[in-house]
Amino acid sequence: MSSPILGIDLGTTHSLVGVVDSGFPILLADAEGQRLTPSAVAVGEDGSLTVGRAALRQRALHPERVVTSVKRLMGRRTGESDWQPPYDLAALGLTAVDVSAAILRHLKGIAERAMEQPLNRAVITVPAFFNEPQREATQRAAVQAGLQVERLLSEPTAAALAYGLEKGSERQRVAVYDLGGGTFDVSVLELRDGVFEVLATAGNTQLGGDDLDRRIARHLLRQLQAEGGVWEASQAETVLAALTVAAEEAKKALSSAEEAPISLPFVDGIHSLSTVLTRADLERLASPWVDATRVHCQRALTDAGLDFADLDEVVLVGGSTRMPLVRQRVAQWFGRDPHVSTHPDEAIAMGAVIQAGMLAGDLRQLLLLDVTPLSLGIETYGGLMNVLIPRNSTLPCKAGEMFTNPVANQKSMLIRVLQGEREMARDNWELGRVEVPFVPGPKGSARVGVQFSIDADGLLEVLARDTHTGVDSILTIQRTAVDVTDGEVEKMIAESVDHALDDMTERQWTEAAMKGREMVDSVAAAVAALNDGMESEERASLEEAVVELKRLLEDPAQPLSRLKAAIQELDDLTQELAVRLVEQAMEESLQRRGVL
Repeated sequence: MSSPILGIDLGTTHSLVGVVDSGFPILLADAEGQRLTPSAVAVGEDGSLTVGRAALRQRALHPERVVTSVKRLMGRRTGESDWQPPYDLAALGLTAVDVSAAILRHLKGIAERAMEQPLNRAVITVPAFFNEPQREATQRAAVQAGLQVERLLSEPTAAALAYGLEKGSERQRVAVYDLGGGTFDVSVLELRDGVFEVLATAGNTQLGGDDLDRRIARHLLRQLQAEGGVWEASQAETVLAALTVAAEEAKKALSSAEEAPISLPFVDGIHSLSTVLTRADLERLASPWVDATRVHCQRALTDAGLDFADLDEVVLVGGSTRMPLVRQRVAQWFGRDPHVSTHPDEAIAMGAVIQAGMLAGDLRQLLLLDVTPLSLGIETYGGLMNVLIPRNSTLPCKAGEMFTNPVANQKSMLIRVLQGEREMARDNWELGRVEVPFVPGPKGSARVGVQFSIDADGLLEVLARDTHTGVDSILTIQRTAVDVTDGEVEKMIAESVDHALDDMTERQWTEAAMKGREMVDSVAAAVAALNDGMESEERASLEEAVVELKRLLEDPAQPLSRLKAAIQELDDLTQELAVRLVEQAMEESLQRRGVL
């Protein structure tokens, strides 16, 4: 019998591991009897790594040597995350992948001790809005930890799987609101007859409980400063790290209590902090943070073609959803009390275990249909974005299109892979590029097929094929542009709506301009071909129309309607010209064949 497949929730704050044992999905506890493993790694002076609770206990004293919330740095270069931690990975000689691999290795060890056998296959959850580099970084971490990834499973989908396993054939439309330590996702799913179909997803991988902890810590820091605490920047960061630990504990306490005492003697070696944080204080600080999730909820519903009233249930997962304020806001927005019986910290891990059990054949098969969060396409002639796979397409999926050379004697075609929601290529993000060479020839003689393929893990492969030679070019996505933050993703989607009319007008203008330039060239060639076979009045009318069209083409500010009218006028003037060109070509052909 093959070994079990692990289900792993690689979380920002905590991580969990489980398996299906004797037909039941279970989460595994460590030697201390704890299922939740803090996603913390302490780096010793000798470079040794300590993972979990033992690492977390060192954070207040050595924040610069304890790596937490590393998930927020996965797939990003230094300085690209909106969130800046108190440690420097480069100074510690590590990468985000190294730290995640250490956590995964630790979880693998917990499972192997519990199951008493080697285990090397896993389903690992990732935020639904993780992009290509972030998913690849998670894959690399797993390989480094000695794990083969059977599936990267979106976290809200995993939570819905845990929620819906016992729903049977009952049909429901469910929103999963997942607010964790470092990321936020919301997905709208339809559950029916064992099919879990994601209708739409939205979120921000740089929004989570960490941000609220820092907000509370700065509030406490201002209290200390008001009492005379003044520090150099480096010392202030150390003090802030200690306050952040206290803030996190107070936040957790206020989920059930009205007040949380905070006592930090000699927090900077001189000053002490003794205060009480009330739930009212917390909710005042947290209100903008919670409200920032609403726009994502609305967007996911809009993309799914639904309204709040169309949902049957709202499921809360993620440790931050324990906060009464979060539950109140969600109930207010969605018009119903949220479903809170699913364990907020364990639901995602349980979903991963269930998916692992299905892949291993230990649980009944359920069909998971996930989606891609942003549109994918390539740049085409004129600087346009040609979408091949639209946002919220069901995974896995493939799409392709045939392209040709827009100018004569072109030697190659540059395929720029883009991600985004705008009509013009310049307004989207480049994921990678590949150049496809071909034999130079007349305009339209080359044929290059481009195919996008996204697997169930959301990983993209781009194939470009010269159909004349049959030579394939497989594009490995390499980031050729600066990575974008989640704020920029949010801005991109919002701008695609705000500028939809302007973008479409610019696209139509660009397409009309390309047609106009082709027509100008065609008219010039036709006039030269007919030579003296044109009346002076006809030639003058054509030249006047061409001059006017060229004038409009040189000024992109000209109204689209005027440009289209000029193109139509020139087209009308050349109708008879086209007929005479065809007749002339037929006569020349007959003469060459000796018929005339």
